[in-house]
Amino acid sequence: MRALLLANADDADPGFVGHHLHRRGYAFAECLREAPGEWPSLDDVELVLHLGSEWSVYWPHVAGAVAAEAELLRTAHLRDIPILAICFGSQLAAHALGGTVHRMAAPEIGWWAIDSDVDEIAGGPWMQWHSDAVTLPPGAVELARNPFGVQTWRRGRLLCTQFHPEATETMLARWTAGGADELALVGSSREALMTTTRANVKQARLDAERLVDWFLDHVAG
Repeated sequence: MRALLLANADDADPGFVGHHLHRRGYAFAECLREAPGEWPSLDDVELVLHLGSEWSVYWPHVAGAVAAEAELLRTAHLRDIPILAICFGSQLAAHALGGTVHRMAAPEIGWWAIDSDVDEIAGGPWMQWHSDAVTLPPGAVELARNPFGVQTWRRGRLLCTQFHPEATETMLARWTAGGADELALVGSSREALMTTTRANVKQARLDAERLVDWFLDHVAG
């Protein structure tokens, strides 16, 4: 089954989510955010996976790329193509469909539990790394939250998570290598976050697989 992967050129690893989607029969074509003119058509696409990003949807210097991605998401949504959007992907979806995105008072970084109406999403802990939060677009339903804000929402065959179910130890090693300033803002460090990651990553893989199965069977299906 044909799927599109929306990601930045330097961070196009779909991690645990991508691994399990492959096992469920999906093959990805990459759509790099920096090159919207090179994206393939949505024709015959059966799923879209939007990964996170260091970007914010309101940054003026990426406005053109954000607009292109928002148009792709709106088109896929109108065509009723299943979409799983993660972190920046969730923010982009909210922005594209009439919600808003705003800067938080402080970033949310680390492994945190959430409260959810869906058993397959509840608990965690899930990996968080973001400085923006969303208000939901019209017609969206909130499925999970924590004190930082909305953590999961759905509109039709679109499912959005603010957390990172795809995050592997390798990915966190890469993210923390350049994130010392952000980690310091939340009283953490690369060493502390990697220690917590190693303690959680085995369960995180199982949680990601359970979430993907629920998405495919109950949202996309």
